[in-house]
Amino acid sequence: MDTPLIEIKNVSKTYSTAAGDFPALKSINLTVNKGEFLGVVGKSGAGKSTLLNMINGVDGLTEGEVIVHSNGQRVSVHDMSEDVRALWRGRTMGVVYQSFQLLPMLTLIENITLPIDLAGNFKPREARDRALELLRLVELEEHADKLPAFVSGGQQQRVAIARALANDPDILVADEPTGSLDSITADHIFDVFSHLVSDRGKTIIMVTHDMGLTSRFTRALTLVDGELVTKAESNVNSKRSRKQ
Repeated sequence: MDTPLIEIKNVSKTYSTAAGDFPALKSINLTVNKGEFLGVVGKSGAGKSTLLNMINGVDGLTEGEVIVHSNGQRVSVHDMSEDVRALWRGRTMGVVYQSFQLLPMLTLIENITLPIDLAGNFKPREARDRALELLRLVELEEHADKLPAFVSGGQQQRVAIARALANDPDILVADEPTGSLDSITADHIFDVFSHLVSDRGKTIIMVTHDMGLTSRFTRALTLVDGELVTKAESNVNSKRSRKQ
């Protein structure tokens, strides 16, 4: 757990709006180690999703640098061209969204084989075997040929996790993956994540607005108004917000 996998160096992100510039992230410095289950906790609008988008390169940064160490390589995420970054992301990172984002016209197994086919890491027959293995991991193998509409929300989220693992990435980033689930199903998703970290050596970064989940992570950080704060600072900000 002491091997740096991701280095976020002085990262800032400012959006230009009709009302003026909006600083979504302010000089973020963070190191994520291999094998961590890192939680980033904060209220809506704190910059959590923006931070994930800086890490996976979906959005451009305003200042700073994001470095990922993977497969023996040191990659500066935002120095790559968009096409190269998209291919790198498909092979290096898995992304899990709150809204699942499964393609409704494809079966569960087809949703998983699609990113495998796009990355070109497996032959067609191997891709199906890989997808079945991942559905087995999330205990949904018997539903492989169903469309997403015919399984529950919790099952769809487990398929989304399986899809994120399709190309065996070192890193998973999860954006509020349990936010729309009931507590029992959310616990199951956490169990899947914990298994991936402890037994499969994955590194997971998850953002959530639920402060009660901090004990479930190997490490938890708090994001307030685009800044990472200490626990003491977070408590002070929370008290100020209640007074206002």
